[in-house]
Formats: sequence, structure tokens, C-alpha cells
Amino acid sequence: MSNDDHTTRPGVDDAAGTRPTSPARGAASAAAARAAYEGAPKGETHTEPAQDQTFIAGDVTGESVEDAADGRTGNDQNQPQNQPQPEDGTVQEPSTDLTPDALLAAERLADYQRLNAEYVNYKKRVDRERAEDRKRTTASMVESLLPVLDEIHLAREHGELGENTPFSKIAAKLEGILTKYGVQRFGEVGETFDPMVHEALMHTRAELPEGTTETTVVMVMQPGYRIDDRVVRPARVSVADPA
Repeated sequence: MSNDDHTTRPGVDDAAGTRPTSPARGAASAAAARAAYEGAPKGETHTEPAQDQTFIAGDVTGESVEDAADGRTGNDQNQPQNQPQPEDGTVQEPSTDLTPDALLAAERLADYQRLNAEYVNYKKRVDRERAEDRKRTTASMVESLLPVLDEIHLAREHGELGENTPFSKIAAKLEGILTKYGVQRFGEVGETFDPMVHEALMHTRAELPEGTTETTVVMVMQPGYRIDDRVVRPARVSVADPA
């Protein structure tokens, strides 16, 4: 059998690397390839490095054979060897969008601020309403005591409240307690008449101080009482006009 009549067997001739020139050499190459295949671990493929391709790559890119064999390219030679590179070859870009946790935290912060503002407004409203209720309660109490307070005022005007007498001490204690609750008595002779705090029961002619240009209180019949800026009862007075 001649060399030209020999048929190339896939896998066997390629594994040997050269075409056999005789049946005996071809059979030996096939046996060596079969033994290498059976001895290789299952699931693994053994490939020989292509020396000729490495050499061509080095020739085309202008690299040396040693650099190509080491796996270094021309760009790698210009970079520092100790520069860390991502394992998967990708670069993590910083995200400018808020994460779900950040969005949730922002929503919770807005809810807290809104609830806090509502609570502050509610507390202010409750405190204001409590103060108004306290004033109304005190005013109701003062109104019920007005007859007693008027009698004390008349007794003082007529000189019936002597000093260190039992009645004068009781009157002083009662007026002191009312003062603690913000009750104030007003209405004095010589004040300028103010329809907001005075009730004119009489309009008479009287001698007024020189230079008086407005209607003036000349007599107080019943003093007025107020709690802070709330008038419980206006002062009942008699007034006179300037000449």
C-alpha cells in the first residue's frame, strides 16, 4: 500500500500531529491517542497551546514571544502591574438614584414632620381652649359673687369697714383670693368715660378740673370687674361733660 492510498482518520492523525507514512506508524499513533483519551479525566478537555498562533500574534502586534506567552498585551505593559482589576471585568458605577430604604426613610421623615406639626397645633389649641374655659369659669364665679362684692364696696364707702375688725379681715381675704384668679376691680372718680368699660347711669353737671376736654366720671355707683382683658361687669358710674 502506498502513502498516497492511505486515508486520513479524524482524531487519530490530528492527535499525532503528523500524517503517518506507514500502516505500522499509523497504528501506533492511534493506540497512543486512544490510551491518552481513556486516561484523561471525564468532563475535561485537554488542549495544547497553539505555539504558532502565539508567535503570529506577537508578530502582528509587535510584541515579543515571551510577552505573548505570559499573557501580557501592549496595553498591559504600560499599566502598573499592581493595579487592582475587577474580577468580572466590569466597573461598578455609583448610583445617583435613591435606594428603596432611602425612599422609605424620606417618606417616614415627612410623615413624622407632618404629625409633629399637627400635634403642636393641637396642643396650642387645647391650651388656648383650657385658658378660655378657666376664664369663663372664674367669670361665672365672680358674677355669682357680685352682690357680696357690691355690699363690701358700699360698706367701705360709708366707713363701716373699720381696720382690724372681723368683717374687714373677711373682705380683705375674699378680695385677695379673687386677685389670685386674675380678678381686677376698676372704676375710679376722675377717669375719662370709656363706653367699653363704663356704664353711664347718670349724666349730670359737675365742676371738672381745668383743662378737661372729655366726658369724665364724677361718681362710681358700682365698681366694675374684669379678668385680664375680659370684662365681667362694666363700672356703673355718673358722668359730666366739660363746660
